[in-house]
Amino acid sequence: MSPASRYTYLGPEGTFTEAALRTLPEAATRELVPMVSVPAALDAVRNGEAGGSLVPIENSVEGGVTATLDELATGRPLMIYREVLLPIAFALLVRPGTALEAVKTVTGHPVAQPQVRRWLAEHLPDAQWESAASNADGARLVQEGRYDAAFAGEFAAATYGLEPLVTGIHDAENAATRFVLVGRPGRPAARTGADKTSVVLWLGDDHPGALLELLQEFAVRGVNLVRIESRPTGEGIGRYCFSVDAEGHISDRRVGEALMGLRRICPKVRFLGSYPRAGVEPSQTAPLRRGTTDDEFAEAADWLARCVDGRA
Repeated sequence: MSPASRYTYLGPEGTFTEAALRTLPEAATRELVPMVSVPAALDAVRNGEAGGSLVPIENSVEGGVTATLDELATGRPLMIYREVLLPIAFALLVRPGTALEAVKTVTGHPVAQPQVRRWLAEHLPDAQWESAASNADGARLVQEGRYDAAFAGEFAAATYGLEPLVTGIHDAENAATRFVLVGRPGRPAARTGADKTSVVLWLGDDHPGALLELLQEFAVRGVNLVRIESRPTGEGIGRYCFSVDAEGHISDRRVGEALMGLRRICPKVRFLGSYPRAGVEPSQTAPLRRGTTDDEFAEAADWLARCVDGRA
């Protein structure tokens, strides 16, 4: 297959990321290639070795996946074209014949630990936890005999010759992880009426109300934010950029004008894409606030033009 027909993902085989990727219809016609890390998966796209990459970006329990947020904010630009929401429940995977009382060491991805902490304290209070590069990699380590059990997706059991000793493990009901399909920069995904726009914003200088100034660009235009997280820029203590997800599409007048306002006041704005919101239909979106529809923006622009021409 050509590189354009290849999708990378955070591997190895058997990860929740692979399960999320396989929910996309186009995955059936792509070569799916597991990578050892989020940076490796995204660099394959940057280098033209893959047409897209699916990586985790947010968890409903632990929040943002910092490796993905930082990779999207730095290096050669990439764009998000789609998102996937996957419900998360873990299985305790063991080598065949292992009893629960024989489990003394467990492993899994660091993000998994907070999602199973209470279950672990109740059922395996003396078990020692060691982190793995991914949940599937934890299953591989159990297969090799390095640990007694791994928290991973039940679907990973067959891949690694393990059996699910306990299934449906989660401390938080309705836990989910959000994944994004990332490609090289191009035209944003088509507007659907239930969209999300992602950007990274840098503050020009640190002064009282600096963050408020950024937020006001969205607020005065009726653009709702669904996520905002600060990340260190690496330029020193107190230097941060902000990863933002907003409701709406860049072609919506309210969103486009908000981005123009931010571009005027921020030293740097990185547009990460506008794409359909997973699990949300246009009919489910909240009504827009008065004065923020495209027609009202167009009417205001026409009024201003008439004022300039002396026709108001």
